[in-house]
Amino acid sequence: MSENNPSFKPTLGLFDATMIVAGSMIGSGIFIVSADITRNVGSTGWLIVVWLITGFMTLTAALSYGELSAMFPKAGGQYVYLKEAFNPLTGFLYGWSFFAVIQTATIAAVGVAFAKFTAYIFPSLGENSILFSIGNLHISKAQILAVVLILFLTYVNTKGIQGGKIIQTTFTSAKLLSLFGLIIFGFLLAAKSEVWHANWKDAFAMKSWYPENKSWTEVVGLGIVGAVAASMVGSIFSSDAWNNVTFIAGEIKNPQRNIGLSLFLGTLIVTVIYVSTNLMYVSVLPLEKIAFAENDRVAVVASHEIFGSAGAIVIAVMIMVSTFGCNNGLILAGARVYNTMAKDGLFFKPAAKLNKNAVPEWALWAQSVLASVLCFSGHYGDLLDMISFVVVLFYAITILGIFRLRKTKPDIPRPYKAFLYPVLPALYILLALIFCVFLIQMKPVYAGIGLGIVLIGIPLYYLAGRSKEI
Repeated sequence: MSENNPSFKPTLGLFDATMIVAGSMIGSGIFIVSADITRNVGSTGWLIVVWLITGFMTLTAALSYGELSAMFPKAGGQYVYLKEAFNPLTGFLYGWSFFAVIQTATIAAVGVAFAKFTAYIFPSLGENSILFSIGNLHISKAQILAVVLILFLTYVNTKGIQGGKIIQTTFTSAKLLSLFGLIIFGFLLAAKSEVWHANWKDAFAMKSWYPENKSWTEVVGLGIVGAVAASMVGSIFSSDAWNNVTFIAGEIKNPQRNIGLSLFLGTLIVTVIYVSTNLMYVSVLPLEKIAFAENDRVAVVASHEIFGSAGAIVIAVMIMVSTFGCNNGLILAGARVYNTMAKDGLFFKPAAKLNKNAVPEWALWAQSVLASVLCFSGHYGDLLDMISFVVVLFYAITILGIFRLRKTKPDIPRPYKAFLYPVLPALYILLALIFCVFLIQMKPVYAGIGLGIVLIGIPLYYLAGRSKEI
């Protein structure tokens, strides 16, 4: 291999790949979103059901992606699967949405979460510390810190896969151990039988909180499905990015085996942690305290019960470690998609090149620039509502691609086949479509904008002169 024409080096093993799956999934969501879920469903039983449904969907999708990753063990992951199963336009629409909002907005949101919790330890770095204003745009120290984090991790990843690998393995191991520790200490030191029994009384009587009236309203019939769909915006965001490992297939040893296995192991570990964390919450805190935790920081309130006055600092450090590692995985993996798109003539040409360290440096910096701009937008919360709709829609389309490829390309070797095909893949598609339909009903503006972003990709595709198949 010439140094003037570097290619991806397969240096990541099964453990590294599993750490990328788990590390990219666990950011700040598990520490926060249970408050909003509880306000939507108003009961312990439904809170746990929301996390169980999300975990089931994530595991089902991951097991289904194993077949696709074994068939097409190359950099680009989901973009490649959609292109091969349908056509280049479908792949481009995903890649465009990935760059425009899915990956970059997630990187921005995770960066801002890192900065917010850093302010627990260093208050002067908080969102209220405004450095300067331009009209209605206010730039805070927290936003600057988020951008610095993104740029730093981008720089590290331009120096080669080894630096990103070390960060990912170290920080993911640390946050998995700390989350297991939080769960165990919560049950051992702060669980109260009276709280547990009170929370499970009428556990499946659903009710939603309406801030306009400051009251709970009973939810029945199809309203239950709508409330669950609205609740799952948070849990799906918290469980997303599991597919990032498929983007770096070119750098994984024995990708036909290790990608599918890492998808299963990583999503299983995170699902167990997420459900266990919520069971710990309801054993330590009354449901009202979960629903109305200050700034939705449920983990901070629970940690205060467990560790006393040091609880807030404990959680702040955990979230800093968690979001640091999460953003490293997102940044590392995302650039590989743009690199593959550029090689197909569907992204900026410089993104197709690897630097002397065999990584797509230009693509890494392009991603960091857009993510940094989104940090300053102040609308990352809205972007996440759009992300959930778009992400689940593309997951469903990708899994539909398994059915299509079984018919159109039956002779391609399939070292691994989707678990319980066709039942589980079909069930995922059904659940995903139900989620999308009810999310349109519950949050039409955000779902509509998300769909609009996807559709903008159609003229962009043809402007790129790629109307014929690659």
